[in-house]
Amino acid sequence: MIYHLTEPDRWARSQHEGVHTGSTRGRELADEGFIHCSTAAQWPVVRRMFYSDVSPLLLLHVDEALLDAPPVYEQLGDAPEPFPHIYGPIPLAAVVEVEILS
Repeated sequence: MIYHLTEPDRWARSQHEGVHTGSTRGRELADEGFIHCSTAAQWPVVRRMFYSDVSPLLLLHVDEALLDAPPVYEQLGDAPEPFPHIYGPIPLAAVVEVEILS
């Protein structure tokens, strides 16, 4: 399982479009070239660093086995472990849970 943070309005748009292409706050897959994701240990840090002023925020639980493009784990700067990046859209069926973070 990997995790992706997104705003409620962006997730609503994804449900209408049939896939999720939001990469990170204010950026799309087309802008970044991949979708930023996190491991269970990483997402709380990402939330604190980049989304501390967003409430509510959604945590998408993404089943890696249901992705069309498997995640690629890449090292970012001095991070203690690599982050999973998805080089393609996230099919809605791969999102097995949507958790509301307040």
